[in-house]
Amino acid sequence: MDKALKKTLPEIYRMLFARFGPQRWWPAPEPFEIIVGAILTQSTAWTNVEKAIANLKAAGKLSPEALRQLPEAELAALIRPSGYYNVKARKLKAFTDWFGEQYGDSLENLFSGDIDNLRRQLLGVYGIGEETADSIILYAGNKPVFVIDAYTRRIISRLGLSPKTDSYAAHQELFMSNLPPDAALFNEYHALLVRLGKDFCRKRPLCEGCCLNPGEKGGNSDKFPCSVVSNN
Repeated sequence: MDKALKKTLPEIYRMLFARFGPQRWWPAPEPFEIIVGAILTQSTAWTNVEKAIANLKAAGKLSPEALRQLPEAELAALIRPSGYYNVKARKLKAFTDWFGEQYGDSLENLFSGDIDNLRRQLLGVYGIGEETADSIILYAGNKPVFVIDAYTRRIISRLGLSPKTDSYAAHQELFMSNLPPDAALFNEYHALLVRLGKDFCRKRPLCEGCCLNPGEKGGNSDKFPCSVVSNN
């Protein structure tokens, strides 16, 4: 726990929320669709995932049982818009096989146990890495685990707040040790960081207008100077 970070991280959240407002994530109506989306969104934009999920819905295949029974080639064809469709078809098959065997397709059973144990189990399923596992736990299970992605790493680095080691676990610990364990907060915070990363803190940053830019009206007043701004 870091006393400075315990003040800084909530302040960043407040500034982002004031600038962008509630993001209302995850953009899916029910938990299993969220899980499918978390797998399909790997290495692609959400707009492509929406097309793939729309195909699954139109074919009446957006359920664990339907996905298990669907031949892999047919599943790959339905999710083609999401990219890497052959690999992602195998990933969906692996998850639904595991889900059926271990939890009888029950979302209630899936999310009723210990978070750390569930995370370990998910990481043992083909095609599910740390970001995907945590997205499933947070967004589908409504459990307090902070999701780390490329946007978060980039923003934290530019603000000079990166942990000593550049690992997923270290970045996650940065947030989870210095914020209250609140699923709604973690949900909104991650979504706001993604919004900032897409709109301003891009690979080639658009610093003008960024609420974390100390030079902007209502900006951060040099409390956590951005390295990109400082080097310009």
